[in-house]
Amino acid sequence: MSAINHSSKIIIVGSGVFGISTALWLARSGYKDVTVLDMQDTAATAYDPLAGVDSASADLNKIIRFSYGDEIEYQRLATEAARMWDEWNREIANALIDELPERLRDGDRKLWWNAGFLRMSSEPELGGFEIATLENMEREGIREFQFRTDDDADIARAKERGWAHKLDPCRRQERFGTHKAVLDSTAGFVYAYKSCAWAQHLARKAGVKFVLDPVYGKVVDITDKDGHPVVHTADGLEHPADLVVVAGGGWTPSLVPEVQGLLETTAGSVANIQIPRDRPGLWERFAPENQPVISWGSRQGKEVYSLPRDENGVFKIGWRETKWTNFKDVRGKRISVPKTAHVTEEKETRIPVEALNGIKEYITINFPELVPLGVSSTRLCWYTDSIDNSFVVDFVPGRPRVAVCSGGSGHGFKFLPILGREVVKILEGKGSQTVYGQMWRWRTSNEPTRNGLEEGEQGPRVLSKQKMASEADLKFAD
Repeated sequence: MSAINHSSKIIIVGSGVFGISTALWLARSGYKDVTVLDMQDTAATAYDPLAGVDSASADLNKIIRFSYGDEIEYQRLATEAARMWDEWNREIANALIDELPERLRDGDRKLWWNAGFLRMSSEPELGGFEIATLENMEREGIREFQFRTDDDADIARAKERGWAHKLDPCRRQERFGTHKAVLDSTAGFVYAYKSCAWAQHLARKAGVKFVLDPVYGKVVDITDKDGHPVVHTADGLEHPADLVVVAGGGWTPSLVPEVQGLLETTAGSVANIQIPRDRPGLWERFAPENQPVISWGSRQGKEVYSLPRDENGVFKIGWRETKWTNFKDVRGKRISVPKTAHVTEEKETRIPVEALNGIKEYITINFPELVPLGVSSTRLCWYTDSIDNSFVVDFVPGRPRVAVCSGGSGHGFKFLPILGREVVKILEGKGSQTVYGQMWRWRTSNEPTRNGLEEGEQGPRVLSKQKMASEADLKFAD
């Protein structure tokens, strides 16, 4: 339990979703000395991945979904977060231009897009997870916003509410004679980099301080002295604190080696297709007004998703069937660490051929009109997986003033507006009194399979064991 008060010196390591949400809610809760350290200048770059920022939070867009099978607590928190996304949209729409961070002054002045989320089966029937999700939504009283493509009543309701054009955007019924899917009309996506820039803007207004620099903001170690944590930065300085919260995303296991066995740095595979503006038919078809977020074959061996094109025409597709690892020596231990396009010593912009082939299969089957365009770019998206895909927000055992806030496991971004509210309760020592404090506690598992963490460096997901895609592979076969 951490003994902190509103005058305590609190240092947060990392300015991604977990770090920035925690900082914002600490400031809103009355804490007056909160500083965020990050080795990347997420202020100057506004988290834009095209500006050279490498993190899971610094992305074009992220899915906002409420489908969690029987994990009702996450479904409820996501539903509550959606109301906050709506509020952020209203604040941005009503703000004067000079009241906005620079990144939000151009283009769409909107973070959250209720474009819908079409969960498509790759098999003749819906999977068990989908059925469990619908049953939970029935119990929660929100089943009416879900439209099954094989249910006449749902189809009629979708037509009445203006969602019919998003029930089968891939024309699967017409082309294959079957189409099993559920359209969630409450879901959609957010512009990720703009959302983080807005959250950082709010945190600064609330009094949070930032050190965003490859030397002054780069944390190289966290030690303990006289019962207090000390943060060491790359410039050789020491920063004593009353509480340190490590929210470093894929870099967290490198800074807190105690998480080994609980958290592991992994990467999903992402590809982009550039939709040309001079193809008005394609431009309109893949706009968020006409194209929903789509997942295909979730828990059916496919694990592919796509989002509507962004304002610059980028159509993003992700593949999550396998999450890659990259083991290196870190303080005498072999730990999986990121290998990114810009920040890390060893650079990587390619994805494994296996992942690219999965993405190309999705495009070939569902969007054959995009095949001639080819894949324009790829990247690995590094984050932390936990042993059970649930977050980890707790104090490090034996270090009562050092907390970890990580383990997004590929589904954390949607909670940006609300996550910090629950984190603050845990940092104040009230975690045992809240459902999320209990869910996100430090934990172990004796299960033989632990979300892949049991494999280690001997497992098949290690990046060095993969054949990486070449430039020629980005084109589709004739």
